[in-house]
Amino acid sequence: MEAKKSLKAAAACVLSVAMLFAGAACGTSDGSDDAASSNSGAKSNELTGYDVSSVQKDDDIAKLLPDYVTKDGKLTIGMDTSYAPAEFLAEDGKTPVGFDVDIAKALAQVFGLEADPETANFDSIIPSVGSKYDIGISSFTVTKERLDAVDFVSHFDAGSAWAVKKGNPNKIDTSDLCGKKVAVQTATMQETEANKIAKQCEADGKGKLEVISSKLQTDVTTNVVTGKADVFYADSPVAGYAIAQTDGQLEMLGKVEGVAPEGIVIKKGDSQMDEAVQKAVQKLIDDGTYLKILKYWGVEDGAIETSEINTPGAE
Repeated sequence: MEAKKSLKAAAACVLSVAMLFAGAACGTSDGSDDAASSNSGAKSNELTGYDVSSVQKDDDIAKLLPDYVTKDGKLTIGMDTSYAPAEFLAEDGKTPVGFDVDIAKALAQVFGLEADPETANFDSIIPSVGSKYDIGISSFTVTKERLDAVDFVSHFDAGSAWAVKKGNPNKIDTSDLCGKKVAVQTATMQETEANKIAKQCEADGKGKLEVISSKLQTDVTTNVVTGKADVFYADSPVAGYAIAQTDGQLEMLGKVEGVAPEGIVIKKGDSQMDEAVQKAVQKLIDDGTYLKILKYWGVEDGAIETSEINTPGAE
């Protein structure tokens, strides 16, 4: 998708390895780190989130919000909760948690609203922002194509990473994937890239590259663990976290690629909402709340210093 790391003891073992290379999921790394280790001292459902209850309402920022956002007293956020550590479900199977969730809650505090994160399929979020959802926060990489449909406020930097079975038994080489099976999440920039590679394989008369697309990132990971796919492609922090969660069954292949901004989705042309969200994100960056959230989840390498409106990243 198109998405850094003094953690609590329960999370440190998992997330510190996950972000050895996630300077992209919205980070500043050039992707030169080695593969993540397989040690896993905590599972994702043990993490409950950073407490943002001390974040105060900013009246000047709150008054920028359009009426359709404030009328019900809630900030409704669409997110695909299968994308740990950005957004996923807690042990109860229904409560969204993750660093994007905590950022969303902190934004709601700045606005003086109640945060209402709602689980959705990734590919349904953008079409629903401005109607069903006030905003979308779900590891969306800011692309020129998406900017044709919605506005973005940047809040993180991420790259992409490949993962294979431990030891790479199928001898996967990302420079030649023809004849292989690649698992991706539906509607992500990684799916788009995999399909481009598949078309090139066909044009070159080489073996068919099969792209296995799944609605949930958890299914993407499982496809490689079970051997249904040879390799998966995902946002770098997500790939790192997935590797850490599989108890040594997977490893990163190669280096992180293509660091690009991720952003908060806003209805196209809604300049009021753009300004309110940008100022709220910048306030959280400036007062330190933002970095504390990212450190809790071990993804601070993806921190940004300046939030921007509609700055294109990946092609």
